[in-house]
Amino acid sequence: MEPLTEHRGVNGPVVYGFLRLVNVSAAREIALSASLAEYYRQHELLLSGVFTDRSAIGGPASAAFTGLLDVLALPGTYSVVLPAASHLGPKTIAAKRERQLETARARILLVRETRGTRPAGHRYYSPPGGPFRRLSPGSTPALDSET
Repeated sequence: MEPLTEHRGVNGPVVYGFLRLVNVSAAREIALSASLAEYYRQHELLLSGVFTDRSAIGGPASAAFTGLLDVLALPGTYSVVLPAASHLGPKTIAAKRERQLETARARILLVRETRGTRPAGHRYYSPPGGPFRRLSPGSTPALDSET
């Protein structure tokens, strides 16, 4: 009898990470990288690389984002994972990048969703009027110390 999937080494879907790190501390960078790694582990995804955009003045076509678009076009690539939608950049740049990702038919997975930033029609958001679907486990409230 074959062992269960959970007991065998199975390569998950290939994903790439994207971080926008402008004027962040080393501790914040480590924490964001760790949150991506934990997300990959929990969802059995195969991390193939993380693209990091460090430019505050760069437009939507930064070297990191262009590299991301290139690898998303490779066969067998499943998606891009972001800590939050804000990692696509400021609103004007993020809107252009979202359109580029849609054109590339890229799936976008978010570790943490931000309330109030759910434009209609994007893969990582629920459709208008539809149920809100969290892509990662949310925080669980701690139990009272008296219970």
